[in-house]
Amino acid sequence: MNRDATRGLFDEFEDEGRDPEPADDPNAPLAERMRPRTLAEYAGQSRVIGPGSLLGRALRAEGRIPSMILWGPPGTGKTTLARLVAAAAGLRFLPLSAVFSGVKEVRAAIDEAKRLSRRGTRVLLFIDEIHRFNKAQQDALLHAVEQGTVTLIGATTENPSFEVNAALLSRCRVAVLEPLSRDDIAAILDRALTHPERGLAGLAPRIDAEVVRKLAGWAEGDARVALTTLEQAVLATPPAADGSRVVTEQALAEALGQARYAYDRQGENHYNLASALIKSLRNSDADAALYWLARLIEGGADPLFIARRLCILASEDIGLADPQAMVQAAAAAQIVHQIGMPEGLYPLSQATIYLATAPKSGAVKKAYAAAAADASTTAREPVPLHLRNAVTSLMKDVGYGQGYRYVHDDPAAREEMTCLPESLRGRRYFERPETGG
Repeated sequence: MNRDATRGLFDEFEDEGRDPEPADDPNAPLAERMRPRTLAEYAGQSRVIGPGSLLGRALRAEGRIPSMILWGPPGTGKTTLARLVAAAAGLRFLPLSAVFSGVKEVRAAIDEAKRLSRRGTRVLLFIDEIHRFNKAQQDALLHAVEQGTVTLIGATTENPSFEVNAALLSRCRVAVLEPLSRDDIAAILDRALTHPERGLAGLAPRIDAEVVRKLAGWAEGDARVALTTLEQAVLATPPAADGSRVVTEQALAEALGQARYAYDRQGENHYNLASALIKSLRNSDADAALYWLARLIEGGADPLFIARRLCILASEDIGLADPQAMVQAAAAAQIVHQIGMPEGLYPLSQATIYLATAPKSGAVKKAYAAAAADASTTAREPVPLHLRNAVTSLMKDVGYGQGYRYVHDDPAAREEMTCLPESLRGRRYFERPETGG
């Protein structure tokens, strides 16, 4: 691909010899304006960037930066870290977004990297939301990464084990970014409140330190949520006579709204929350189960998805230890289907409490698993003749139904007539759970 074909994609990186700083536009969102400019400003993630980490050692020793996948929740600094690593290592920063880019843009970026390499400039290719690339788009990166044409850093909120193909994953190190601590986010908020150029100091906000700490906790590790909430609350607060803006806890709570629930119906966190609910129910912890139920509901989960999970647990983990458990779960599912939300949260809560406090038994699951194992190893075992229906005279002549005993007329048949194949005679699968166990 010639240079003209790529013109316009990377013109902002031309010949300056440095990477562009985050925009100083005063109208840019606060989260963008406060993006760290140096590694010293970068908050948290000591396991990824600290002195003992692979990346930290490479930067401090001026070694070669490995291609990496940065995996972590939103607002934990993936894009910022990639930009800072490029600057610290003297690499040209070429960003792409997997939302807006395809194979054409990837190839253009690689061609640009080759052009810059011939001039002695190494390139860090950053791909945001790399999990959105399909296999062909990811494969287009393989040769360039393997040959060292680019140092790739991909950012993803999804588990790379499932979303990044094995060939590309084998060429990259995976760095897990954790949600930022409350102290980290509180420090970020304090800096935003006091920074004269990039922050909110010009609006003269006044917020109690304890309220700032509360917002830091509400953000649950997401710096972007915290900064966006702070900015909206400050802007929505009218100035007093002296020009200051006294921002209340209520104003912050209103600005936060649904952003506090870091929930994605299709993302891994959806299944993590569901797993936490089921494991809490299985452990008979009603309080924890209600908490995870609330996290799912308030985050916008499909209530019928929750109801289906409750129905499964009612049989898998309770079963005949309390047959009413399935009735409760099925009734909750039916009611939610009929009335919807928000009223549906009450039958879901009732079923959750019932299932958590019900006696537990895995007897049904164990019984089926044992039967399935035998079914697999004896799949060609014929059905005993006495259990076959003699539908035609020929079938009767060859013995179908011969020896069958009708239990209602012959109660002894219950003990004397076997209904398993001969090779499995006497096999026991189901052990009835004792009451309360």
